[in-house]
This record gives sequence, structure tokens and C-alpha cells, in this order.
Amino acid sequence: MVLSHRSATSLILVARRVFTDTTAVAAVVKPFFSTAVDCFASSLRPFPDYSPRRPTIRDAELVRDVATALLLRRSEPLGRVLRPFAAVLRSDHLLWVLPHLRTEPSLALSLLRWAQSRRCPASAEAHAIAAHIAAAAGHWKAAGEVVLDGVISHRQFVEQVIYTYKHWSSEPVVFDILFRALCEKDRLSDARALFRRLLSHGIVVSASSLNALLVRLPAEEMLRAFEELPESGVRWDLVSHNIIIHNLCRIGRVEEAHQFLQDMRTRGLRPNLFTYSSVITHLCKSGGIKDAEDLVKEMGRCGVLPDRAIYTALIDGFSRVGDMATAQKLFEEMAHRGLTPDVVAYTALIRGLCHGRKLEGAQRIFREMLGKGLTPDEVVYTVMIDGFCKDGRMNDAFDLHNQMSQAGLVPNIVTYTALSDGLCKQGDLPAANELLHEVCGKGLELNIFTYNSLINGLCKAGNLDQARKIAGELEAAGLSPDAHTFTTLMDACFKAGEMDQAHELLREMLARGLRPSAVTFNVLMNGLCRRGMVEDGERLLEWMLQSGIAPSAAAHNALMRWRCMEKKMNAAMEIYRGMLSRGVQPDENTYNILVRGHSKARNMKEACYLQMEMTQKGFHLRGRSCNAFIRGLLKRRRVAEARSFFEEMRSGGSLLTEKYTTASLTSATARGRLS
Repeated sequence: MVLSHRSATSLILVARRVFTDTTAVAAVVKPFFSTAVDCFASSLRPFPDYSPRRPTIRDAELVRDVATALLLRRSEPLGRVLRPFAAVLRSDHLLWVLPHLRTEPSLALSLLRWAQSRRCPASAEAHAIAAHIAAAAGHWKAAGEVVLDGVISHRQFVEQVIYTYKHWSSEPVVFDILFRALCEKDRLSDARALFRRLLSHGIVVSASSLNALLVRLPAEEMLRAFEELPESGVRWDLVSHNIIIHNLCRIGRVEEAHQFLQDMRTRGLRPNLFTYSSVITHLCKSGGIKDAEDLVKEMGRCGVLPDRAIYTALIDGFSRVGDMATAQKLFEEMAHRGLTPDVVAYTALIRGLCHGRKLEGAQRIFREMLGKGLTPDEVVYTVMIDGFCKDGRMNDAFDLHNQMSQAGLVPNIVTYTALSDGLCKQGDLPAANELLHEVCGKGLELNIFTYNSLINGLCKAGNLDQARKIAGELEAAGLSPDAHTFTTLMDACFKAGEMDQAHELLREMLARGLRPSAVTFNVLMNGLCRRGMVEDGERLLEWMLQSGIAPSAAAHNALMRWRCMEKKMNAAMEIYRGMLSRGVQPDENTYNILVRGHSKARNMKEACYLQMEMTQKGFHLRGRSCNAFIRGLLKRRRVAEARSFFEEMRSGGSLLTEKYTTASLTSATARGRLS
């Protein structure tokens, strides 16, 4: 097999680029892999014989003079050396001069480039010969530059490299260099033809060169190439596997990438830091934080230590799921290992604290970042501003906005959307409107998120007509309403009792080809149930299932809540069992609804079972459910259990706010003592 001399490091950088995923690429490459094996299986052909043209005696003297001048005066500017010959030099002369420069491939390249700038540009044949000279001398960099020039300048260059190869006794690596150059210039059809032609001559392009093609393929073509090309003699390397794993992660097929990583060892390859980093980063982003954590442990067993990027991904992953204790522990561990957290790592931690409404902690970390000499960017400022806005601390948010501007940073549309959303949630719609006019005055274009925040604020304020008007302005601004826009308006219509209008919005949404989100179905379900149309809600659930849409726990919860309110506990439990059978995991709200419903219906056996199950899963009963549960126990004369549960809730910090519950418990306990 021909070995490429390009380092693995440079190809890893290629793998980091955004992969080209176009129909054109697929069309070019699709027939490529199915024919390669057939070509390889056929009888091998020798490379063609090449007979260079011979110079006349007069031309030979000129060539000798030019070559001598170039070699003796190699330290001088080329233009000065060749000035005496410039008027008489032709492209043929370049062909005859090149053999004299076998030991000086860099000089040969300079000669070709000088000729390109003159009226006697070098031919494809001259470029091919210069490439062979550089390859034979082991000057890979010069060979690469000559080949790239040839690919750019001549359509016939590939044929000339093959035609002149045998005569010049070049190194086979010249074909690796040529193959990569064709891929880098997106001449994929020529790369395909070269691969097949070389197989017929008994040469297999190396894996490190084929990686330049692999990295440009759509996912399915990439995987097919990976499976089929080994039949042609290709032996994929570590970088090839990294490209596959990275691309699978990029398109969201993280489980496949994870499995691919596990299979690498059976192929005799040891995953490196980049291999693990791709999978861990995407697992963290997609919510697979447990798998990411297990993978880090596996890295340790293999002697591969996580770097700053992996620590940052883990911090962000744990922050996303609200596990700030682990996120902060990792942050400290990262620093302890000498991996100084950068602005991205600080931002990940601050974002998690802000989402968890732990703003004092976020401010402390922000000040620590400043104390370390790190300069906050627009992203971290916007994260902090969004946190303050969501917590209703608009004065703090605008103070931070002013600090951001004073630091020379320009707030972007995301920053202003956070501020607008905060004002809308406080009901200060005039201020939000004024802010958005100011944004437009600065030349920033409002995006769909900005409009949605304003529509949401208007709906919550009960100004449905104005919300509809803003939604109508979306398309005039060159934007299209998304699922969130329709969902917000539908929710407002349901709450206003405008059922027909809500249904019309749903029809329009589907007609536009927008796929309803889980939130959309939750809104529909709640809206129908709130209006007493529970049967319609159940039909909606059936429609979702028939359409292949997995209803969320929240959609089931809405139906269960209304069945419990109707005291139809059998129907509520039927929905619950159906939910479990479909693999939908109940959340804390599910258990609160059912425990409260069974307690009010005095079904304490079922209520106690569900309460125990939710506790084992780490969920807790909330205030109203606690009260209902204790009352249910008392009504069943299970006073000791009620008292024990009460004490447990109180010691755990849960507050029972209903005086009636406490009074009932006290009275029942007193009666028990008297008896």
C-alpha cells in the first residue's frame, strides 16, 4: 500500500471542518465505490511508456545555459537570473530544463511559477515532471505545491502525471498527493477516476489520502465507503474512524457513534483524545450525560486524560440537567489538574447557575472570572442578562447591559430578546415595544425569538388582538411564524374560550408544514380538558399515536388531572398504564396528580403505593398533594402513618400551608391519646 506523508494531525483538522453534504457530492461519489473492486480484480496494467521530445542542438545550448545560471545563482532573485533568456524561452524549453533541476525541486517550482507569470506558461506535462522530480527527491512539500498548481492550471494534469510516472521513476506517494489535491479542490469525479485508474495499475491510495474524500461525503455515502473500500485493499486508520464518529455525532446519531467507538478495539485501533471528545461533547449536548460520564471513566482506564474541551463539555452537560453540584466539582477538578478554565468553561457554569435561578452563585463565578484576568464576551453577558430577566430582576439586567456596552461589547439581538422577554413577563409592554424600536434603530433585525417573546407577553397580558397583529407583522418582516408562535396563540385562544380560533390556528400550522412540538400538544390537551372536552383530549392522544408522535408525560398528565377531578380514578389509571406501556416515564407531576386523586377518593392503598414509588425515584409530593395524602390517611383512621409522614415532610423542609390539615392531624392525634 502507498503510504501518505501528511500527518494525522492535519487530517484531524480537516475532520473538524463543517462537512459538505450536498446532492452534487453524493451524485459524484455514488458510483465510485461499487466499481473500484471490479477494477482491482482485473489484470494489472503497466504504466504507459513516455518518450520526451528531444531539443535541437541550438535549443540544447540554451537549456544548458539556463540550467547553469539557475544552479549557480540560486540565491539571487529568479527574475534577475532569467532576464537575459526571457525573450527566447518557450514552454518546451521548460520541459528540457527541469531534468537538470532534479536535486533542486524548490527551484523547479519557482521556475514554473515564473513561467506562469510570463507569456510562456508551463504546460501540464511540465508540471507533472516537476511533481515527479520533487517526489523522487523526497521533497513532499514542494511536490504538494507543484501538484496543487497543476490541478488548478490544467484539466489534463492527472493524465500527464500518470503518463510521465514510469519514465521519471517517481515515488508512488505522488498519487496520494494528487488524490488529496483533487479532493481539496472539490474535483471529486476526477478523484474517483484516479482511484479506479490506479487500482488497474496495482496502486491503492492510502487511507490518510482517502480521508480527504471521506470527510466530504454525506453520512450514508461515508458509511458505505467505509464498509466497501477495504475490499479494494484500503486499510482505514485512526483518523478515518475519527471522521466517521465526528460526522455521526454532528448529525445527531450519537448512539451509532458511541457503538463505532466501542468497535474500534476489535479493529486493533486505540481511540485517542479526539475520538472520545467528539462523542462526549455530543452526548453532553443531547442529554446523554450519564453515558458521557461512563465514557470519561473508560478514557481513564485506557490512559487517556480529559482535556479542557472535555471538561467544559461535561460542565455544560451537567449544568443542562440541573446537576450544578457535579458541574462545580468538575470545574474545581479541572483547575486542580492545571487545566485553566477559559471563558467558555466559565460561561457553561454560569449558564447552569442562571437556569437554576442561582443568580448569586452566577455572580460570584462571574466576579471570579474577572479576577482571573479573563475578559467576558457577549455570550457570557447575555447569559447573565437572560438569568436576571427570567428572575424578574430587570434593574440588574439593564445594569449588566450598560456594563457590557461600557466594556466595548455590542449587545446582539439575543441580548435584546432576553431584555424584551423580561419586560413582557413583567407586563411592561410599552417598555418592551420601545426597546425593540431602539433595536431596529441600531440596524439589528428582529428574529423570530424576539417576536415570539413579544407575542407571549401580549397573550399573558390578555391582549390577544394585539398579539395577533404582531404575528401578522412577522411575514411582512421577512420571517415566518414557527411552532412556538402558533402554540402561544393557541394557548391564549383556549384560555379566552375561543375554541374555533384555536382549531383554526392548528389547521393553519399543519397546512404550513410545521410539525407540532410536545409543548403544542400539551397546550392542546390542556385547552381541551380545561373546557371539559376530555373525550376530545383522548382522541387527540390517539391521533398522536397513530401519527407516530410520542406524547410526552405532560400530555398524559393533563388527561389524568381532569379524570381525577371527575373522580374517575379507573380512567386515570388506565391513562397511566398506557403511558408506561409506551415507554413514557412518569415525572413528578404525574405522581402528584395520581396520589392527590387517589387520596381524595380514599383509595389509600393505591395512594401509598404510588407515594412510595415516587420517593424511590427521587420525586416529592408538593403542598396540595401532601395535604390530600395526610387527609386521606386520617379519613382511613391511619393516624400514626399520617403523623409520621407529616414529621418526615416537615423535617425535609416541605411546608404544609393549609391550617385545616394541621388542625385535623392535631385533633386526630388527641383523640387517639384519649382513647
